[in-house]
Amino acid sequence: MRSHKVFIFLTVLTGILLASSVAFNLILFNQAKKYYLELNQTRLDPLGWNKYPADLNPKRKESSTVRVVFFGDSRAAEWQSPTLEGYEFINRGIGSQTTIQTLQRFEQHITPLQPDIIIIQVGVNDLKTIPLFPKAKDAIIADSKENIQRIVERSKAKDAIVILTPIFPIGSIPLERQPFWSEDVDLAVDEVNTYLQSLASQTVIVFETSSLLADQKGKLKPEYSKDELHLTPEGYRVLNQELVPVLNSLEAITVKR
Repeated sequence: MRSHKVFIFLTVLTGILLASSVAFNLILFNQAKKYYLELNQTRLDPLGWNKYPADLNPKRKESSTVRVVFFGDSRAAEWQSPTLEGYEFINRGIGSQTTIQTLQRFEQHITPLQPDIIIIQVGVNDLKTIPLFPKAKDAIIADSKENIQRIVERSKAKDAIVILTPIFPIGSIPLERQPFWSEDVDLAVDEVNTYLQSLASQTVIVFETSSLLADQKGKLKPEYSKDELHLTPEGYRVLNQELVPVLNSLEAITVKR
């Protein structure tokens, strides 16, 4: 009788382990497939120019409308604009892009729009590569700082007001990603964000987001976390609650005609 119970226990345990292994391998396969598709998409269109063809750029609805453009990576791409009278919102974010990709498509995707305000969110895709290339950590951080600074300078050269958002906090890292992650990523985010504060000026507003999105440990709050890197709609709603007063404070903008 005892041996029979042991046999049943081992059979159930083996089944659970087998099912867990299959599930985990499926997760790894889907993750690998995602990165493979992203890699080949990047090879076909390295800067993402085809994402927003120039001939589809919207015309300004009214001459008095303030045009605001979200610019950056997937965190910018998923940012649902607030409803605000007198403002027109356009999104020019592209998923998985690094700071150099975003910088190099500025003329293609921003200049033709003639924005009055540019909201920038970019940088995490650079910094998340640090565990893969640990010897290049310092260079990755330095390049991220420089590229964001150049995006800001190009925005200012177009007479646009910049709302520069520090890199959003990172959420809990799932098991399948932990072998390719380290605390150096979080430390790098902090370092770059500290640098971004130094770019503030009369025409560059640093829109602090960590106090809105992060918990006491600096991690993205679970209720705002769609995954380790991306926000839920509720997260963007919280951001927009604070963004609207910032936009309203810019009433003295002279709209380009």
